[in-house]
Amino acid sequence: MEQVKEKKKLGLTTWIFIALLIGALVGVILHYLVPDGSIKSFLVNGVFYIIGNGFLRAMQMLVVPLVFCSLVCGSMSMGDTKRLGKVGVKTLGFYLFTTSLAITVALTVGNIINPGVGLDVSSLQSAGTTVPETKSFADVLLDIVPKNPINSLSDGNMLQIIVFSLVVGVILAKISDEAPTVSNFFNEGNKIMMEMTMLVMKLAPIGVFCLIAKTFSGIGFSAFLPLIKYMLGVFIALGIQCFGVYLLLLKGFTALNPIKFIKKFFPVMGFAFSTATSNATIPMSIDTLKNKMGVSKKISSFTIPLGATINMDGTAIMQGVAVVFVAQAFGVNLTPADYLTVIATATLASIGTAGVPSVGLITLSMVFASVNLPVEGIGLIMGIDRILDMTRTAVNITGDAVCTTIVASQDKAIDIDVFNAD
Repeated sequence: MEQVKEKKKLGLTTWIFIALLIGALVGVILHYLVPDGSIKSFLVNGVFYIIGNGFLRAMQMLVVPLVFCSLVCGSMSMGDTKRLGKVGVKTLGFYLFTTSLAITVALTVGNIINPGVGLDVSSLQSAGTTVPETKSFADVLLDIVPKNPINSLSDGNMLQIIVFSLVVGVILAKISDEAPTVSNFFNEGNKIMMEMTMLVMKLAPIGVFCLIAKTFSGIGFSAFLPLIKYMLGVFIALGIQCFGVYLLLLKGFTALNPIKFIKKFFPVMGFAFSTATSNATIPMSIDTLKNKMGVSKKISSFTIPLGATINMDGTAIMQGVAVVFVAQAFGVNLTPADYLTVIATATLASIGTAGVPSVGLITLSMVFASVNLPVEGIGLIMGIDRILDMTRTAVNITGDAVCTTIVASQDKAIDIDVFNAD
C-alpha cells in the first residue's frame, strides 16, 4: 500500500528566517554594490523604511491592549490570590536575580577583553544623546502607581499599566461570580487581541525583510571595525547568559532538557532578533510555551508580559560592557564600589525599560551618570547598536521564557509529555 506524502507547507517562523537572511543579503548588496543615488534612496529610505516601520507600528499598536487584557486575564485565572502572590514574588525575584547575574557577567567579560584599551577616542564619530531627567529612588517607586490609569494606557507607561491590570485581575478573581460581564469582557478582549496579533504576524516576513535590509544597507564593515572588541565583548556575554546561565538554571530548577528547550524556542528568538522588540514577541512566546513546552497559559499570560517590561538581561549586559568600554576609552578608573553601583543601577534601570528598539541607549545614560562616566561615550556605540539591540532582545525574551518554565514547573503547571514530545 503506497503512502501518499503530503507536501509540507513552510510555517510562519520559517518564512521569517528566510526573510531575515534574504533581507541581510539585499542590504549588504545595496551597501557595497549599489551606488548612492535616487534608486538606492527610494528603496532604503522609501520602501524599506515605510514598510518596516509600518510593521513595527502595527506591532506597537497591539502592545498596550494586549498586555492589559493578558495580565488581567492571567491574574484573574489564577483565582487564588495567595497563589498569584506566590507566583508574582517568585517571578519578580527570579527576574531581578538573572538581571544582576547578567550585569556581573558583562562586567567580568568586559574586564577580560578590555575593549576600550588603546582606543583613540578622537578618531570615532560622536553623536548627541538625550539624558533623561534624574529622579530620586522614592520618586521612581511612587511613579509605579498610576494617578490616572487612562493616562497610563494612553501614554503606554508599562509599569503603571501592569500595576493597574494586576489590581483589576486580583479583584475580578475574588468577585468573579458577582461581575461575570466584566470578566467575560476581558476574556473576550484577550481573544480579540490574540487574533489581531496573529493577523499582523502574517505580515511579519515582509516587515522583517524590510527592517533587516534597511539595517544592513547602512552598516558597512568599516563602520564598526574600530568597535569590534566592544561588539565581541557584548556577544560573548550574551552567549554566556543565554546558553550558560539560563540553561543551567533551567536544568537545576526543573531537570528539563535545556537543549530541547532552546530548539523549540529558537524560532521566537529569531523573530525577536529581527524585530528588536520584546513586546512584539509576547503572543508568539505564550503560544510556543503552551503548544511546544506544555506550560500553562495561566502562568505564561502573567509572566511573559511582565518580563517584557521588567526583565531586560540583554540590555543590562550591553550596559555592563559599555561601561567598561567607555571607562577605558576615556581613561576613567572604576573602583569595586563603582562596579557595585553599576550592577545596582543597571538592574533597577532594566525594570523601567520599555520593550521597544534601542531604548537601552537612553537608560544607559542613567548608568553612566551613576559612576560619572562621560555621556558623550554613548555616541561611540550608537552606529552599531542596531545589531547588538537585535541580539540582546533575543536574550531578553529567552530569559522571560526560562523564568516562566521554571515557575510553571514549581507550580506543577507544565505538561512534561508536551515538553518532551518531538
